[in-house]
Amino acid sequence: SLEGKPGKPRFKPPFPANFGLYGAPTTVNNTLSFASVPTILRKGPAWFASLGPPNSGGTVIYSISGHVEKPRNIELPLGVPFADLLELCGGVRGGRKLKAVIPGGVSVPVVPGDIMLKTRMDYDSVKAAGSALGTGAAIVMDETTCMVRVLERISRFYMAESCGQCTPCREGTGWMNRVLKRVLTGAARREELTLLLDVANRIEGHTICAFGDASAWPVQSFLKHYRHEFEYMIDHGGRSIVSDSLGAQAA
Repeated sequence: SLEGKPGKPRFKPPFPANFGLYGAPTTVNNTLSFASVPTILRKGPAWFASLGPPNSGGTVIYSISGHVEKPRNIELPLGVPFADLLELCGGVRGGRKLKAVIPGGVSVPVVPGDIMLKTRMDYDSVKAAGSALGTGAAIVMDETTCMVRVLERISRFYMAESCGQCTPCREGTGWMNRVLKRVLTGAARREELTLLLDVANRIEGHTICAFGDASAWPVQSFLKHYRHEFEYMIDHGGRSIVSDSLGAQAA
């Protein structure tokens, strides 16, 4: 885009360090990296690395949003238990039960709440839990959350934001969103969940950049952990298992 060309990824290699902006070697860093530099220069790299566990040194600005009493940004060392982060945010809103967490933004797999409560927020620990730390932007979901609606909203974002360069991503994101809309309206059949997962698997690893992978991982993980919610909605004409369960409890 800086060169006046369409904002589409290039094949790699060559990587930006060898061939970047206007064909020159280019260093690419995010804001968090630049923000860490002054302190590292003052106190040294060993001090910075000592703040976190092995292989995950330093700090991260954790952004906690969703169903918490006090959404906030907190800079803490890597390796802090997610349960501590949740407590710093006042816990789950209304004292409800934690259902699920997307630990690093919507480009990483969802993790059930009981697993996240035993997980530390560093790269290796979150990977062991079946996801990735990503940006450290954790989205908290309580027991009132319909996972079908959440996934449809995520898939709609990826469909809209795909640059369209790679066929698997351009076509696959649209297919995934259309299937999910059918589930929401009660028009889908159970076998379409197999189609949904098949499309996600065909996108993953078959695009130039990681955007395609990011669109597939939510689908794969939501179906892995919450497939019963999708099946219930299909079997009950678009009704959510969450709404029906809460209604039954109220009655």
